[in-house]
Amino acid sequence: MNYVRLWLYILFALVFLMVIVGGLTRLTDSGLSITEWKPLTGALPPISVEGWLIEFQKYSEIPEFKLQNSDMSLSEFKVIYWWEWGHRQLGRIIGLVWFVGFFLLFGLRKLNKNLIWPSILIGFLIGVQGAIGWWMVSSGLQDGMLDVASYRLSIHLLTAFFILSLIYWRILRIHHEYDTLISRTRFSSVLFFLSIVMLLVLYIQIFSGGLVAGIDAGTAYNEWPLMNGQVLPGESFDLLPIWVNFFDNSALVQFNHRILGYLLFFLVLMFFVIATCDKTPALKRSSSYLLFVATLQVFLGIITILSEAKLLYAALHQAGGMIFLMTVLNSLFISSRYKNV
Repeated sequence: MNYVRLWLYILFALVFLMVIVGGLTRLTDSGLSITEWKPLTGALPPISVEGWLIEFQKYSEIPEFKLQNSDMSLSEFKVIYWWEWGHRQLGRIIGLVWFVGFFLLFGLRKLNKNLIWPSILIGFLIGVQGAIGWWMVSSGLQDGMLDVASYRLSIHLLTAFFILSLIYWRILRIHHEYDTLISRTRFSSVLFFLSIVMLLVLYIQIFSGGLVAGIDAGTAYNEWPLMNGQVLPGESFDLLPIWVNFFDNSALVQFNHRILGYLLFFLVLMFFVIATCDKTPALKRSSSYLLFVATLQVFLGIITILSEAKLLYAALHQAGGMIFLMTVLNSLFISSRYKNV
């Protein structure tokens, strides 16, 4: 197997796992258990009883402990600590895999000119993502905060999906490196444009999903298709100033996430119908995968809402979001090959 492709596959798998673990860390309220950012020395967890007591003491000084978890035992603290430590450790492993892989492949001259700068961009964003992670956590350590700021969580999540997109796009480019370009089809330009729109809306939806997770909006309005018997709950604009509702009002945040989901599904249906009319095998096959994954993701979203965001369903919904991203990128890639000829 091509060593560059293997490197990208490993990076992709690790980032995919990282997003899942990050989601579970948020869902278990573990993200504030480590109150310091030590990229190197923090790789070693507490070993002795004294070490655990020191970490527990640091946690006991933040608002989340004082206002919400004051009755937490040391053994309970260890559970949330391991979640956050595991999440950070995965980040270190991803950084190490990129660093060793890049310089080894570069030194062996396995990276062609088209891969060097995209690879550097991926590495740069991995480093930036670590800083964004601490920026997010630090917001939850401030007075009166029980959780991290939802918009910072959304930026952290969106950056992870963007890194995943870059890696997967390079994998597609390498996988189809020697494919013969195909002449423009009847609807290939339309499908290319529609793929770009889907991708942009999906990124907005990912940001919206971060807001839902950040304020636990998924635990409210646990019915479908209505929300508390209404299409748009009456309390959706109760907060002042008005713009705050788009970030901190559970009713409006969840409503927006649902509407964006419906919009995405409509765009997928359009893509499927147009690709079917185009009758090009690769485009039809791509659209079928896209429709299947989109339908599954909508189903998982509904189940997550009805279950009050139970851990398993929420994790599956997040994984479904990444698989959906892959199918959108795949559709964009295939339609671009037809458009540019």
